[in-house]
Amino acid sequence: MAKILMITGDFTEDYETMVPFQCLLACGHTVDAVCPDKVAGDTVKTAIHDFEGDQTYTEKPGHMFALNASFDKIDPVAYDALVIPGGRAPEYLRLNADVIAMITHFMTANKPVAAICHGAQLLAAAGVLKDRKCSAYPACAPEVTASGGTFADIAVDDAITDGNLVTAPAWPAHPAWLAQFMKLL
Repeated sequence: MAKILMITGDFTEDYETMVPFQCLLACGHTVDAVCPDKVAGDTVKTAIHDFEGDQTYTEKPGHMFALNASFDKIDPVAYDALVIPGGRAPEYLRLNADVIAMITHFMTANKPVAAICHGAQLLAAAGVLKDRKCSAYPACAPEVTASGGTFADIAVDDAITDGNLVTAPAWPAHPAWLAQFMKLL
């Protein structure tokens, strides 16, 4: 079974954090969920993003998600794969040099990486999308293309794999996204 790192933060999307975390644990993998400046036992606030016919998603308060590992003790070399949930957290996580270094490690080491929704903001900030196909929440398309990637405009319940990278537009894609990620594991 794989040892998986999940980088999360306040206002990460609730479903995009909780579902893969629990699913991967249920399948027998070890998943360490971390957030910069937080330690095991701390929590992050999540947000529920829904698609209700507006120009963009709506946001409601989510759950408190308990972290089970300490960010400052993480060595990405010790992990087999990386999960990047979406939501608003990637907007500020991309400003953290240690987060960017972790993402760069996984991509350059060709380890499986699963990113969903706004997680593409972290991939773009890390400069790892050049010549890669990447899906994301449609509002992230300019960041994908500006960083040299090709935005994969796929159905909200679909996912795409390009080498070691599995991406999807949003939480309705969990079945496809997680199935493709687990094939890489």
